[in-house]
Amino acid sequence: MKLGNKYQCQAPVTGFKLERNQLCGVPDMHQNEKAKALKRCVSVSEDANEQADNLTNWDQEYDQIGNGRFYGRIDELHLPGLQVFNEHTSQALRQQCRVLPESIWFGLPLKTEDMRINGQQPEQTDVLCRPGDTQFELVTPANFDMLSVVVDRKELERHAAAQGIEIKLLDATSYPRLKLSQNTLRNIQFLLKRIVSTKSNLLNVQIHHDLLVMALLELLAEEKPNRTVPPSYARRKAVVDRIRHHVEAAGDAPVTMAELCEVGCVSRRTLQYSFETILGISPRQFLRASRLNRVKRMLSSAESGSVADIAAINGFYHHSQFSADYKRLFGELPSETLAHKRAACA
Repeated sequence: MKLGNKYQCQAPVTGFKLERNQLCGVPDMHQNEKAKALKRCVSVSEDANEQADNLTNWDQEYDQIGNGRFYGRIDELHLPGLQVFNEHTSQALRQQCRVLPESIWFGLPLKTEDMRINGQQPEQTDVLCRPGDTQFELVTPANFDMLSVVVDRKELERHAAAQGIEIKLLDATSYPRLKLSQNTLRNIQFLLKRIVSTKSNLLNVQIHHDLLVMALLELLAEEKPNRTVPPSYARRKAVVDRIRHHVEAAGDAPVTMAELCEVGCVSRRTLQYSFETILGISPRQFLRASRLNRVKRMLSSAESGSVADIAAINGFYHHSQFSADYKRLFGELPSETLAHKRAACA
């Protein structure tokens, strides 16, 4: 990507209308010096929870829920007050996420089928949005890509005030889904794709900072909170939340289906419907995946202890069945996970 002279100093623009041919031309003579202010990194991982740790300034934990070996990649770029990245994940995940305080996250999934944010399924023209230091949950399908921008809240407010643009930040932080026009969404997706895929020495810091800020300002000036949820959503979300908190509090202690029904104060059928609606998986799949992911995290961080001991701590006593379930989910035997960890520490 090269930049043309039309991006030399101009009066502030009051709208973001990026055409595909506007990112062509010749870089200016100070491009290399400006590129030094950029921070770009690419990380690749074969472990979902390691992928969660690779994203700068995020507090996250990923549980793999889709069967098979995991592959993840993050292409990440930092501009002043902005973090831009594209994240690819090969397997279905349940993600617990929290972004840096005093910031706002905007997520643009490249497909919305079979994904959820806080139990809500996005529509094709939705942008996901969460304020900093607020935990939220994503469920993402296999072979999934999401473009994201994290912006410093005060930086965004300052630019909005300077240009006399009214934005609705309260709406943006109250609802996880914002509805846009297809044209605005397409323009922002195009800009983000080009920025994260372009070599650093071809990026002008100020130009691309201003383009991104203007894109976000237009998004917030236009957005309408998407409040469309099924009538049963609130009740089913409450059931899943109670059970998830109970499972987390139980720690290593095995949890039965009967116990889950009692905690959720629901029948098995309602329990099933609640999990399928909010997480897209059955309660049995949730329990098994939660326990197996806990085992994998323990094996990946273990300084001592055998596979059998760590499996037993998490309620797996039938070793051959446990090994088969573990390999089905992660694409490797538990002994291989432990061997990888010990080899890395050697």
